[in-house]
Amino acid sequence: MTEQAKYSALEAGAELDELVVPPISRTTLALFAGASGDLNPIHIDIDVAKSAGLDDVFAHGMLSMAYLARLLTDNFPVERLRSYRVRFAAITPVHGRPTCRATAREVDEIDGERRATLDLSVALADGTVTLLGEAVVVE
Repeated sequence: MTEQAKYSALEAGAELDELVVPPISRTTLALFAGASGDLNPIHIDIDVAKSAGLDDVFAHGMLSMAYLARLLTDNFPVERLRSYRVRFAAITPVHGRPTCRATAREVDEIDGERRATLDLSVALADGTVTLLGEAVVVE
């Protein structure tokens, strides 16, 4: 049986409950590298990061995208997701604490479905936006 959507009647301007992620640890980065197969050392080896002119390692962009997808699937069953896209705007440093947000931009009737277009973002505590995106979900 399909889990019921948390939101069933979104209107333009409605905000989903934000998802606050614990600070990104070196362990999280190492585990994500192994799970994703993205073993780029700039995410896990401080010497490599410093040789690239950075102070420290930073999170994979796809890790932030995964957290943002969790915000969506915490609110809508995955089969209600019609599209999901993002662009990476800034890096997430180790120890950064991302907050994922979604706001309904518009709600339309398309192909017999009530679809909400959501504006998505991930931002750090200092206000730096690291990821922007859009999703379309069926209510």
